[in-house]
Amino acid sequence: MDFYMKLPRNKKEFALFIAVISILSVNIIAPLITFFEFEFSLEVWVNVLKIIPFIWLSVIAFVLITYKPAEWLTHKIVKKEDSFNAHIVVNILCTVFLMSIFMTVVGTWIGSKQVTLEPIKFFFYKQPRNFAISFAVEALFAQPIARFVMFKMHKAMDKRATDKHDAN
Repeated sequence: MDFYMKLPRNKKEFALFIAVISILSVNIIAPLITFFEFEFSLEVWVNVLKIIPFIWLSVIAFVLITYKPAEWLTHKIVKKEDSFNAHIVVNILCTVFLMSIFMTVVGTWIGSKQVTLEPIKFFFYKQPRNFAISFAVEALFAQPIARFVMFKMHKAMDKRATDKHDAN
């Protein structure tokens, strides 16, 4: 029942689901990673706000690129009969792992406004921190909120369908 009520049922719902997750994630993760990289200040936050639209576009691109590999990894780890929560946590782990690999490099390039070898050179120092921050935000905020949106939307849609059926 959770799979049916809390996850997208079609491409339009998938787009809404990804929009909710990505907007929440980018607006939390990008500032946090930048704050840990530089400092917690209003100036740093204002500079992050200027690049968030570009980060968001790259996040959407990488979500679409990593969606199928993350699903494949998830199905290698969990079984069909495992709980909804097991599927969700493992899927978040797989998705965030793949996304953090790409975004550790590309996010640095976008943020610094230059393509250098620095994010590759320091990858193994920065990626674990970026993964941990991203996993926490995804697991505790972005995905639960997106699943709540799906649940409320599906509940309203199912009620309308039932009311329409009862009226006939």
